[in-house]
Formats: sequence, C-alpha cells, structure tokens
Amino acid sequence: MEKIKLLVVDDHTIVREGISALLELSPETVVLGEASNGKEALEMTEKLQPDVVLMDIVMPIMDGLEATRCINKNYPGVKVLVLTQYDDREHVFQVIEAGAIGFIDKSTVSSELIRGIRAVYRGDSFLSPQVARYLVDDFRQEYAGRKNQDPYTRLTDREREIFKLLAEGYTTREIAGHLVLSPKTIEGHKTRLMSKLDLRNRVELIKYAMRKGIVKL
Repeated sequence: MEKIKLLVVDDHTIVREGISALLELSPETVVLGEASNGKEALEMTEKLQPDVVLMDIVMPIMDGLEATRCINKNYPGVKVLVLTQYDDREHVFQVIEAGAIGFIDKSTVSSELIRGIRAVYRGDSFLSPQVARYLVDDFRQEYAGRKNQDPYTRLTDREREIFKLLAEGYTTREIAGHLVLSPKTIEGHKTRLMSKLDLRNRVELIKYAMRKGIVKL
C-alpha cells in the first residue's frame, strides 16, 4: 500500500518531533520532512511535494494562514490539515477561508489524527467535533436571520392558508365558504397579510406567491 506523504509544520521543535514520531508508527503515513514556519513550509512543499501538510497556525516569519493560502494557490494537489491548539471561532473560519480542508485540535488522540489525514488525502473535509459545532451554530444563526428578514414567516397559519387561496384565484366569498368563515373575516385576514407582505393588489400577491413557489403557472 502506498503511504500518504506528509510534511509537519510547527514552530515548537518538541511538538513537531512528537507528531512526526507518532505518524511514523502508522503503516499508512510517512513523514517526508518538518518545517518550523510558513516560509519553510512553502519551500519544503515545493521540494518534497507531500500529499498532506499538517499546518500549525501561529508561527514566526510566516504564519500558517498565509502559508495555507499560498499552498492552496500554488500547489492545488497538496491538501492542508490544520493541527493547532487554537479552536476558537475566529481561527476556524480564517483557516477555512485560507483553503484548508481539515481542522484538528492538538489534543486529539492519534487515531483521530490518522482519520483526519486519511480524509483530507481523499479530498474530503475533516473537522474536529468542536469545529463542526461552530459551523452548525453559525448556519442556524444565519438561517434564523434569513427567516426573520422574510415577511412571509410573520404570517399566521390562517393568513398563509388564505394567501394561497387568493393566489390560486379564489374570491373572498369562495374562500369564506371553503373555510366556513364570514367574508368580512376573510377580508380582515387579507388586509393584514397584504400589509405584512407590503403588497398592494392581487397581481402583486400572485407574483409574490410564484416567486416563493407557493403557486405555479
């Protein structure tokens, strides 16, 4: 079996050597070299052509984020797996923006590290559980924000029901008969939903419904 070729990048010698020694024990990986900063990482990437670079973030001369950007731009076949103690939100999204496809905390167990290396080597993303939670939380917040900005979400269930019937071409009297309500009640709901959606007439209402996919031609 062909081994995954690695470059280990960390400014702390003892950490760098420890990671390399650990990876040399695996039958799946081989460490081609080590670098102590981003500048060295770029030079050794060009020279050694590793499959995966294990990249620290905070380093002298050139940090891991800038090195990751350069590797992603100049050596697209080389995958970057960030291995760091900084797992806060700010660093996570900076790393992803820079082009890394994996992010693992240094405190992770060796089996998790090997899984991460194997995943990014295949071209899959790999995130530690804490990082995955950050992404899920941010997606939920963004989705909630979009929902709050959409006036349609402010309609009541009854208003949505009447909105759909209006968009389908039913008259106020027909809707009243269908829902067993008075025409006056239907008109009240219609007025409120039109106001919430900032619509002035039935034509605008139908166009809005079509944009939302509620009715089709």
